[in-house]
Amino acid sequence: MEGISTSALLVGMGFAPSLIWLAYYLRKDPRPEPKYMISRVFFLGIVLAPLAVIAQWAFQEAALSFHSNFQASSSVAFFLWAAFIEEAVKFLPVKFAVLHNPEFDEPVDGMIYMIAAALGFAAIENILVLFQTIPNGAELALQTWALRFVGATLLHAVSSAMVGYFLALSWFYHRHSGKLIFTGIAIASVFHFLFNVTLLKGNGPEGFFYSTILLIVVAVIISFLFAKIKRRASGTTAQKSSLSTEAALP
Repeated sequence: MEGISTSALLVGMGFAPSLIWLAYYLRKDPRPEPKYMISRVFFLGIVLAPLAVIAQWAFQEAALSFHSNFQASSSVAFFLWAAFIEEAVKFLPVKFAVLHNPEFDEPVDGMIYMIAAALGFAAIENILVLFQTIPNGAELALQTWALRFVGATLLHAVSSAMVGYFLALSWFYHRHSGKLIFTGIAIASVFHFLFNVTLLKGNGPEGFFYSTILLIVVAVIISFLFAKIKRRASGTTAQKSSLSTEAALP
């Protein structure tokens, strides 16, 4: 019974950071999306997350076949591949569930749905990390949870919001939508890679400090991009409304 209670607690703790950040970003949407759509994308982020694990494992196995002493933890190529795969996988829920759905009816939706997918991905990642950490003690598990709350979970949301911004731009430049989305994934991957390398290659607290600074700077940029895309969408809507009114006049 105690084991079941502990497992339930860890699952709840894993979900909590994602749900809190999701609530924060949903408040930035002037026209809230249907809850069932947000939930669908969030849980697709969970369901599709194993694809990233499989792709990372495949890269490691391929690297070991060429270099028997390959160490993923010290490989820049592996870190870059892992970042790219995670950003690509987080885009899949939006691609499959949103892009051709009538509810995707304004540019800022691209950012909202990408964040929802990313936080679903982060939730299952948090849960797995907590289950791996708890055997080493509750205190370490709690510290890990706190660090992931302000670190890895927000990282996933912010990096996917970058992809969402370029997805929002594709609303205005339909002919270049594929290039824009790929550019967004590439930029998000580089940011994700830099965060991980800064955190893991740094000397303990120093690495955490600089990776946190990087995360805060990019989070501020994302807030600016949110505001920018909302203003652009509002301007486009107003322009269309004006043209429609003029066309209706005798």
